[in-house]
Amino acid sequence: MPRIDYGRAAEITEQLENRLVGSLGGETTVDRRTVLGGLGVAGSAALGLGSRRSEASAGHDDSGDHGNFGAVDEYRDTHFDPHEFLTTFNTGADGQQSVPQRIYEEDGRTVREFELTAVDITIQIAPGIEFEAWAFNGQVPGPTLRAVEGDLIRVEFKNVGAHAHTIHPHLKNVDPAMDGIPQNGPGVLDTDESFTYEWIAQPAGVHFYHCHSLPLKEHVHRGLYGMIIVDPDPERVRENPSDYVTDHPSQITPAMTDDLVAEAETRNHESAANDDVNEMVMVMNGFDTNFDGENEVYAANTRAFAYGVGKTDAKGNWEAGETKRPIQIDRNERQRVYLVNATEFDPINSFHTHSQFFDYYDHGTTLTATKQTVDTIIQAQAQRGIIELDYSDHQPGLYMFHAHQSEFAELGWMSFFEVV
Repeated sequence: MPRIDYGRAAEITEQLENRLVGSLGGETTVDRRTVLGGLGVAGSAALGLGSRRSEASAGHDDSGDHGNFGAVDEYRDTHFDPHEFLTTFNTGADGQQSVPQRIYEEDGRTVREFELTAVDITIQIAPGIEFEAWAFNGQVPGPTLRAVEGDLIRVEFKNVGAHAHTIHPHLKNVDPAMDGIPQNGPGVLDTDESFTYEWIAQPAGVHFYHCHSLPLKEHVHRGLYGMIIVDPDPERVRENPSDYVTDHPSQITPAMTDDLVAEAETRNHESAANDDVNEMVMVMNGFDTNFDGENEVYAANTRAFAYGVGKTDAKGNWEAGETKRPIQIDRNERQRVYLVNATEFDPINSFHTHSQFFDYYDHGTTLTATKQTVDTIIQAQAQRGIIELDYSDHQPGLYMFHAHQSEFAELGWMSFFEVV
């Protein structure tokens, strides 16, 4: 059986990235059509079609002098690490140093308190390509907040950016003053203004938060968004199992209830059963580098090709790839992806796995799958869900995943799992 060709996989990443970065070239006047034109036939290479090395775009040296299959360049800005972001969950007790947080009891309820600050910051979206972002706590996507169903999420928000901002949660929120829109509560917060938002963590699922200031498309596109994960409470599941399924309540048996509780425990970060699951956060996003209403760069977690293939010995040791490398997963672990689409200017985004099928839980609000045995799902903006993957019967090696809008993949949203 032929071995996995890591060099060929690295070459695909290199070809696509060279063309993307070369076409943009740090110029904010380049539009999406120009970038795709510069890509030429790189798309066929990404799908394993055509010749081993595509023809070079005009004016671009593609003679192989970039090194032995090494990625064209590393990200120089290490302020944000998409690999670290994948598995960082801010729970009040644990999380990022950039997110002041605490957890305590108040009036018989668990409170998870976070401090979020809106700032203006320059981020890297491809090696050498910078983007002027507005960001929560200086990162795009914003910090992932995680709570348990029924908790109080308390967010102390301060705006130190140059524009007025809010935080709007996609949660069931019964207090209009906490909705984070210009018309309710404190309205928009100007520079140096603060407000404390409070939301009950409900329903269980994977949710979205973002700035709701006008013009809305600019505030979202600039980077003011993130994910809220609400873990199911296993005891609530046992008491009200019909709230967590798509089946008719009369079809729920005691055995099914036991199964639902067991599944809820795998999703609850305070349960030992959760330790057996490798959980990842992926926020699909895009960047309009010349602000013409069309994105020139796409990614999962902001950085184009961050989960592509660099230079490796094919034994799990990466000779290059301090900031770009596949997502290495243990095939003996269950894999879970919390996925949200934060892409502005495009009606949909998508997630497609090669050589694998998965179960999908739309919005993550049910403990039974809304789609079973699929390899592609589509999300509109702000739509989200949970993907459950099992690689236990797969051979070790590289397995591609990407957006199945082909141009999105060519413009940065192309990644690999490395199964070990």
